[in-house]
Amino acid sequence: MRSILPVQIARRAAVLSLALMAASLAQAADVTVSAAASLTNAFKELAPAFEAAHPGTKVQFNFAASDALLAQITKGAPVDVFASADQETMDKAQQQKLLVDGTRRNFVSNALVVITPAENGVALKTLADLQQAGVKRIALGKPEGVPAGRYAKGALEKAKLWTAVEPKAVYAQNVRQALDYVSRGETEAGFVYATDALVLKDKVRILFSVPTETPISYPIAITNGGTNAAGGRQFLDFVASAAGQAVLARHGFQKP
Repeated sequence: MRSILPVQIARRAAVLSLALMAASLAQAADVTVSAAASLTNAFKELAPAFEAAHPGTKVQFNFAASDALLAQITKGAPVDVFASADQETMDKAQQQKLLVDGTRRNFVSNALVVITPAENGVALKTLADLQQAGVKRIALGKPEGVPAGRYAKGALEKAKLWTAVEPKAVYAQNVRQALDYVSRGETEAGFVYATDALVLKDKVRILFSVPTETPISYPIAITNGGTNAAGGRQFLDFVASAAGQAVLARHGFQKP
């Protein structure tokens, strides 16, 4: 028995080592993507096609406001890919040296719109109409942390309407929360991306498009703090491919 026991122990150790190695490889095959909230539906549809093209690889998503995602990455969150809804947030990531050099690229563009509930909504044609007495609450992302909110504030400031509209603001943590406020009739109007309005097209109605000082272009890049840079590159390539762009176009995104 004494001569067999070490052999059994060695075998068990080898099996355990192989199991741990397999678990490590499986975990390494995951691609963690932190993406702007407005990309939720499009990226979730895109994931199965990406995984089918790369057997053994799974995509793990984290959706939130771009600024919140950057804060997580800054604090060391293990993220392989970062997709922002604006250039400003990605610029900050680059300035903090959080991105892998040469991987940043623009992959889609979007538009800012003003929406109202589909039922019993208000009839507005311009930003100036937001001053009407019938518009008591306006949903928008917090300008300090949500790109869509910054775009909205910038457009209102340029039109010299921010002072009049700000008291009506109902701030959201991300653009999807602003969409929810309007869809539930909690606000008379709201600022969201055109792609968000399509998500709940039976509950909200687009009133008009809002010109922005800078184009709404979405950048994507591989981060330095991830564990699967190779998988991240594959995801970036897939998003830019004809198949990936077709999915994004179905959700209303335009070419970069």
